[in-house]
Amino acid sequence: MDTRTAVRVVSLSKKYNKSDKMALSNLNLSINKGEIYGFLGPNGAGKSTTIRLLMNFLQPTKGEMYIDDRLVGSNSNIYKNVGYLSGDFVAYPKLTGKQFLDYMSAYSLKENDQKYISSLAKRMDIDLSKKIGSLSKGNRQKIGIIQAMMNKPDVLILDEPTSGLDPLKQEVFYELIAEAKKSGAGIFFSSHNLAEVQKICDRVGIIREGVLVHESTLSDLELGATQTFEITFINKPPLAQLKKIKGVSHLELKDKDVILHLNGEVTPLISELAKYRVLKINSRELDLENEFMRFYEKGSNK
Repeated sequence: MDTRTAVRVVSLSKKYNKSDKMALSNLNLSINKGEIYGFLGPNGAGKSTTIRLLMNFLQPTKGEMYIDDRLVGSNSNIYKNVGYLSGDFVAYPKLTGKQFLDYMSAYSLKENDQKYISSLAKRMDIDLSKKIGSLSKGNRQKIGIIQAMMNKPDVLILDEPTSGLDPLKQEVFYELIAEAKKSGAGIFFSSHNLAEVQKICDRVGIIREGVLVHESTLSDLELGATQTFEITFINKPPLAQLKKIKGVSHLELKDKDVILHLNGEVTPLISELAKYRVLKINSRELDLENEFMRFYEKGSNK
């Protein structure tokens, strides 16, 4: 992965004039080229505020932001190599998709590649000859995704990009994002969709009430997530020994069946089970949703 910085935020805070509450408080994060960073949080957490600040639509109360190592606000040309999709994407309803994309291409440093735009439209299954005002929300969102990606920007900033897309087109979007990452783009997108963050992100930041409460790689988060095992013993289950296993947080006995919750590596559990006659072991998928909810919950110290 390219170690150059695509996006860097330093001590960023935002307070709206009519409110005593901080919309964003002392946010620090960085995103490298060739990295997908998911910015996850419930509605009202500060995701869109962060992105609007990055795009210079809002002015920070405190702090600095850098895109491609250039200070936001110092030069509008910063955005000529940035692909951006707002969370409430709107476009000129009387223009066709093609007319709109031609218009937007003028804001890029790169030459309009009609062949690539046509391939994006084909993959997203959208007719660019139709007027935008006649399109459904999902099809308008496809236009928004194409305009963000059509010039192969080095930095992508996306706010809830899959909103309104059907599941098949969401998968196409994930493919496009993976391709952009492979080409070296740094990708920052907000979401409240846990499934898509698990699917495509390298790292995730979790924001709650304007504060970044947790940041980690997906693999680290999975390592800390709770797994559930249902184990059937041939003889009496060794509860006392199972309780001693590192990471076991819950034990439930049903005849010769044991249900246990495990945080962390499975190796200590497998090593202990090897000492006994076990009829079967069933495991459930990692419950990352519970891990994320721990950080969402008010009062969490994580």
